[in-house]
Amino acid sequence: MTAFAIAAAALFRDPNIAVDALYRPGGTGSGVSIRVVFSSPDQLAAFGEGRFVTDTVLIAVRVADAPDLAESDTVEINGTLYTIRGAPVRDADRLVWSAEARAL
Repeated sequence: MTAFAIAAAALFRDPNIAVDALYRPGGTGSGVSIRVVFSSPDQLAAFGEGRFVTDTVLIAVRVADAPDLAESDTVEINGTLYTIRGAPVRDADRLVWSAEARAL
């Protein structure tokens, strides 16, 4: 295990950073308990001459916990169900998925 893998594992164990979640591949089944880093920053979007602030939901998941994370998978966090939008991307070390999600 590399130093980066050890650091990522520690971050996902930290109760101040990560939260418990239930991951369902394909959005079905009983689900798998995982830890995620959840954030909901505003993003700036441009359309023509206009600029708009939009809400976003970003979820980070360890690749070891969800090796096949894909669009349409769901993650339940604190009773709210989120579906993964678009293709998730991995970090340079292939340790953590970053995915945009939306509440269902």
